[in-house]
Amino acid sequence: MAVGYKTPGVYIEEKNAFPNSVVAVPTAVPVYIGYTQQATKSGKSIIGKPTRITSLVEYMQYFGGAPGYSLEMKDVGEEATANSFPLGDKNYEIGKDDADAMNNFLLFDALRLFYFNGGGPCYIVSVGTFKGGKVEKDALLGGVKKLEFEEEPTMVLSPDALSLEPADYYSVATAILAHCKKMQSRVGIFDVHNGWAWEDGEGKDLINGEGGFREGIGTNFLNYGAAYYPWLNTNVVTENQLTYQNIKDHGTVLKDALSAEADILYPVTEGEGLSPEQEKSNAKNEEFKKELEGLADDTYTADQVEALNQKLMTISPTYKGIIMKEMLARLNLLPPAPAMAGVFTSVDNYRGVWKAPANVSLNSVISPSVNINADQQEDLNVPLNGKAVNAIRTFPGQGVIVWGSRTLDGNSQDWRYIPVRRTLIFLEMSIKAAAKAYVFEPNTSATWSLMNNMITNFLTSVWKAGGLAGSSPGEAFNVQVGLGTTMTANDILDGYMRVTVLVAPVRPAEFIVITFQQKMQES
Repeated sequence: MAVGYKTPGVYIEEKNAFPNSVVAVPTAVPVYIGYTQQATKSGKSIIGKPTRITSLVEYMQYFGGAPGYSLEMKDVGEEATANSFPLGDKNYEIGKDDADAMNNFLLFDALRLFYFNGGGPCYIVSVGTFKGGKVEKDALLGGVKKLEFEEEPTMVLSPDALSLEPADYYSVATAILAHCKKMQSRVGIFDVHNGWAWEDGEGKDLINGEGGFREGIGTNFLNYGAAYYPWLNTNVVTENQLTYQNIKDHGTVLKDALSAEADILYPVTEGEGLSPEQEKSNAKNEEFKKELEGLADDTYTADQVEALNQKLMTISPTYKGIIMKEMLARLNLLPPAPAMAGVFTSVDNYRGVWKAPANVSLNSVISPSVNINADQQEDLNVPLNGKAVNAIRTFPGQGVIVWGSRTLDGNSQDWRYIPVRRTLIFLEMSIKAAAKAYVFEPNTSATWSLMNNMITNFLTSVWKAGGLAGSSPGEAFNVQVGLGTTMTANDILDGYMRVTVLVAPVRPAEFIVITFQQKMQES
């Protein structure tokens, strides 16, 4: 009682019956650092400002949509290649236009892949708009620095960094690892640069080679990161997002190719006395090529472009069955990290952060860009340097499956597994937030008892949910605080209250060994 009563009457005093409780912090809130079409909220610029969104619709409201896709259709001559298709006496290839900077911006499609795989609330750090036309390392590094003032994010990704040169990409990746270590509340999810193949165009191993992933990612703070390989063939980008205008020089190379198709489908016969079939073929050829004239007309409105595109889809089997599919295949080759951020979110929501985000299928994914077998995965999963790269594989009857759950610190018994790393982050951040209520409280046995009870109650609930191993709470965790156990008299004089928490996190059964042995007949 702060003051004594002096006036006769009835007084009421309320006393707390229960100690403070630990509130579980969110575990699946990724942050994406990259470039956007725009960056405005309530009429004000939000470039460089971490912004929380809850859906793709909200993203588009603040940050706009996709960049303009640009593809190049190349005449590769008479010699066929692995990726070419023939038309007339020529062969053609379709790939991304390397000269068009719009192809460098991956954030929008990465975010769609995140939401297709169970994503939820996330943060966007726009470091610039598409108008700049270039992905810059320093801008992305600046975006990482902006995250130091945000407490909620638990995963960090930068899909646009994959458009940098390998050395610059790994500079951004190591900066993300250092940031995660500093904050101690999040992990980085990474991709292998150009990881749609085993080797680059010069035959260099993209993972183990000079300047490859394992060399580029460094050796610091590896337990705060996880990597996935290979890139994925997805169906995120659809036909209705593309027209012939997405092909560079469509008025020349595409027109020439489809003209050759017209001559194949509807041969032209000259002279007199033509049969009805010949006359019909000549008319069809003329009609087909008349439509192709529109490919070179740059004055078409959006409606006219769409009408011509639909016409081409109708009259040209090559345009619909080959060219459009090749365009979609190139644009739908996406890095796996955004999909894994969605998997992390989904698994956390339905099972808990302690469940390994593995042995689950991926949505909106057709196949991995590289088929990996068990022998090939050995070096990915258990390398001598410990820098594990988690494989995404295809299994008959199961589809595309995440088949790995290791951090980059694979040689560490403490931090080898992603769910162990993330469970400890979850426990640490939850208890840290609750303990703030006791800062500047008397450093006495009464406060120690409250702290002990608060943490014990929280860890008991986590154990009951399956997040800690042990047949009883005593086997799952231990909480100690007090003079003579965790503190000395000098600690108390110096203002320190030390609490020791021992936990037994659950670990995934990564290798299941079933032993069979014959026994002798008994009757």
